[in-house]
Amino acid sequence: MSELQKIVVGIRSSNLSQSQTNLLIQEVLSSDPNLKRDLFDIKTIKTTGDIHNTHRLDRIGGKGLFIKEIEEKIILGEIDIGVHSMKDVPAQEALPDLDIICWMKRYKANDALLSNSGKSFMDLPAGSVIGTSSIRRRSQVLSLRKDLCIKLLRGNVDTRIQKLKNQEYDAIILSLAGLARLNLEHLVTEILDFKLFLPAACQGAVGVQASKASKVREIFSSINDTQTEIECLTERRVLKNINANCNSPVSIFAKIMNDQIQIWFELHDHYGQKIFQKKVSAKTNNYFELSDTLSNEVIEIVGQRKINELDELKDDFNYTPD
Repeated sequence: MSELQKIVVGIRSSNLSQSQTNLLIQEVLSSDPNLKRDLFDIKTIKTTGDIHNTHRLDRIGGKGLFIKEIEEKIILGEIDIGVHSMKDVPAQEALPDLDIICWMKRYKANDALLSNSGKSFMDLPAGSVIGTSSIRRRSQVLSLRKDLCIKLLRGNVDTRIQKLKNQEYDAIILSLAGLARLNLEHLVTEILDFKLFLPAACQGAVGVQASKASKVREIFSSINDTQTEIECLTERRVLKNINANCNSPVSIFAKIMNDQIQIWFELHDHYGQKIFQKKVSAKTNNYFELSDTLSNEVIEIVGQRKINELDELKDDFNYTPD
């Protein structure tokens, strides 16, 4: 690919996006000593989700709000690739000409609690104010602690942490992977166990998006992590099949172990009631069939109408105990 003069990379204007992109570029350069750092030209792009950083995501669309403008610039040829946190990428692909051409190795998918008091989630005093913008995390909090207050928390990772330090919240929940990539793991009070907080689809995974016809695919193929790709495609397929997205209180995690792929799946309602829970497994090469079987069972037991209704939280996001 020596004829390639420049790869223009589109990312969100956040420290996390910059950090993830730097890690990606380091991996690519390490994989091929003939490539140079100046091959990559990074352009920051304001997305709808970044611009409207005080609104409830589900009220301004929720689907693809952190990637839409980046995708548009790939289509227009203004940038070559976009680097995304894959949990921000809707499972219902809206643009058939685009593809995820590379999956970086997934970091731990756990949620993490940061608390001013240093107390763990179950030890927080009743009435403590928890910050999140995730409908999934909101439902999970309510399933475990209806005696806590929930308050909407928007902004990038740095902004959210500053709001915690300003005592606007007693504790906040963030992705462990994001904190790790920003070298902020030392701020974590508790890594939340999957038994309490099963993660969102693709949490901890970073993907490279490009046009299907892009010439840059070859450069990134050597660093593609196949295990991450299969696990995340499995999670995304279930979401796509049941027509769920980032607004839905859906948790799913797939893991390959000893040529077996296991899927953990949970669905809550908006009041914290767990309405479906299942763990399934199969041979790794049957991951698509396993995804479809699980999806069909969810739809059969819960009903597509109910799943669709969970896409919209009609109540106030903020919650105060009675």
